[in-house]
Amino acid sequence: MLNKGLRDEKKVKIDNMLSTLLSLVFVPKFWNIEDTSLIDNQLTDFDLTTVILDQIEEKDLILLLDKYEMDWTQKEQFADFLIGYSINNLFDFSGKAIAVYNHIQMDSKTFSFEIFNKIATAKANL
Repeated sequence: MLNKGLRDEKKVKIDNMLSTLLSLVFVPKFWNIEDTSLIDNQLTDFDLTTVILDQIEEKDLILLLDKYEMDWTQKEQFADFLIGYSINNLFDFSGKAIAVYNHIQMDSKTFSFEIFNKIATAKANL
């Protein structure tokens, strides 16, 4: 029972971090140092920064997300963050987002038209 409580607490913490990341990127910005540092502060909970995120291989990013026991919805939200952060920004994480979306489609054993459309849109914007 205690293990389930800790797992739920961990899930809530990840959900809150993802919500914060998504709220930071879906408000149009000009991406100055202050905005980037807000993103980096949230990413440090995943052992990431924007620089590390730029340099990490796609398969290693997916392994990192698995390490934090993210469920499929959380992985999708993280990929949504990557797409949102790539818009009008110095970094383009679209390829990494596509890799995460593909990972969800293949490994979740459930086909999602929504994720399929997100992949198509991201590929069209590359």
